[in-house]
Amino acid sequence: MRSDARRNRDRLLAAAREEFAAQGRGASLNRIAQQAGVGPGTLYRHFPSAQALLVAIISEDVAALCARGEELLAHPSAGEALRAWLRALAVHASAMRGLVAVEALGGGAALAECHDAIRAAGSRLLRRAEEEAGERYQVDIDDLLVAVNAMAWAGEQAPQDHARLDRLLALLMRGLPSAG
Repeated sequence: MRSDARRNRDRLLAAAREEFAAQGRGASLNRIAQQAGVGPGTLYRHFPSAQALLVAIISEDVAALCARGEELLAHPSAGEALRAWLRALAVHASAMRGLVAVEALGGGAALAECHDAIRAAGSRLLRRAEEEAGERYQVDIDDLLVAVNAMAWAGEQAPQDHARLDRLLALLMRGLPSAG
């Protein structure tokens, strides 16, 4: 990709991230193009639909989450590494006012790959925490992903309560032996 095309794409993704976070499903593609400083044609050349734009954002976020998971595998405390990653996952899940979960239901192969990557990264962190604790937890990664999505939703319901997510995460971690 040419450097100017790459810059336009990056500006579109940044503007879209803000617009989806502020407006949810009501996000305007024209406003995204305007905020990015490009015309609608440029937006549609890069992203033919709002869903394609959202999938690109989600894919970038998931790649960053998975990279963070890999970094956390070297953390001295496996339980703390798992907690930090689950928190980052909850922040991701609550991004863009719930659109991540909505689009995941109809996002096709790209989002299925994202989900698989999240499961793989989380599974490695969970296994490491179990090894450190010397026992198998009574949950699997799918249980943790459901719990994290529920915590993200609960946080969205009370955006003025900035500590809710951390309280819920502490509660979840206390349920895991030697991880809380």
